[in-house]
Amino acid sequence: MPFQRGKAELHSRNMNPAKRQEIFRRLRDANPAPKSELEYRTPFELLVAVILSAQATDKSVNLATRELYKHANTPAQILALKVEGLEQYIKTIGLYRAKAKNVIETCRMLLQLHGGEVPRTREALEALPGVGRKTANVVLNVAFNEPTIAVDTHIFRVSNRTGIAPGKDPLEVEQRLLKFVPEEFRLNAHHWLILHGRYVCVARKPKCPACIIRDLCEYRDKTTDESSRRTRRPAW
Repeated sequence: MPFQRGKAELHSRNMNPAKRQEIFRRLRDANPAPKSELEYRTPFELLVAVILSAQATDKSVNLATRELYKHANTPAQILALKVEGLEQYIKTIGLYRAKAKNVIETCRMLLQLHGGEVPRTREALEALPGVGRKTANVVLNVAFNEPTIAVDTHIFRVSNRTGIAPGKDPLEVEQRLLKFVPEEFRLNAHHWLILHGRYVCVARKPKCPACIIRDLCEYRDKTTDESSRRTRRPAW
């Protein structure tokens, strides 16, 4: 299960606040202006990209949307493609048929209910097809600079493994992150944690020797094999 914790990743709920402060200070120093790896220019392009990214890599989504957005990048333009037309642009992405239906219906609702604009409230976002709490949080954070934290599998793993914000499910982890992440770091915490989980604190064999917060992390089974230094790109 994607959000299941192993026994070695269960922690007490009492990490020293000073330790959390130092963890996020280091992450900020290493990457002062983190960005989403999804490519977008407008809130609408971001919304579509996040809907498409469910159970898919950002790379695969970017490859598809680069071509799609050349031809259609507004609710009206994508709606005009209809489901079959949109499928031709996104068929390399997993679950593309269901996603095409959701995006088309989302475009219809944006035009009918929001004047073609992406709404800026969680309730309105979650009312759109294909948009759950995680997607809404990404849009609110990335497009509108709200200090929300979208908990995906990477953030869930890092929060539990390090002891920053242990929780039994994504909602609990989100609530604990919002409670415990110092306010000065909250806006960018989503990016720092997801990038750390994607490139360093990976699922099967975390790259502990290359980790900038290794001495602060409460994970009990840190790796020591020097081969775990090998990454697809630098940590930041």
